[in-house]
Amino acid sequence: MPLGTGFRAKRAERQGACLFPASRSERSAKVGMYAVVETGGKQYCVREGDTLRVEKLGQKPGETVEFDRILLVADDEGVVKIGTPVVPGAKVVAKVVSEGKSRKLLVFKYKAKKNYRRRYGHRQPFTEVCIQRILPEASAVGQDVSQSPSDGEEV
Repeated sequence: MPLGTGFRAKRAERQGACLFPASRSERSAKVGMYAVVETGGKQYCVREGDTLRVEKLGQKPGETVEFDRILLVADDEGVVKIGTPVVPGAKVVAKVVSEGKSRKLLVFKYKAKKNYRRRYGHRQPFTEVCIQRILPEASAVGQDVSQSPSDGEEV
């Protein structure tokens, strides 16, 4: 089915894409599990398998890191849990892929008519992580057994 006659339509047709996005209900049906994670003073919407750059964490490549400040979790059925401010027991497990520095930003200070000019660069360090699992609730393995009531006690 042709999408139109313009060059964007022809390119989209070659790539198998659609020029017009699906309706909101169709988009939300395809979303899958996702979470909003806070780290380094920033918030990231992540899905399993995503690779993203966050502020430097200090772990070496190959190590796993757990993010426990989860602000929102949505599962495959469309059930959304919003934290106040965080969702209790939710975790995101990620693997550190690499560390590095972003591209150089040039900072130039200038004062008119005073012959004052300063130029320097800044490269922000980052850690690249790959999201492995999103755990919406605390697992029974990690819970403290001494807190649970025994067989003879009433709750």
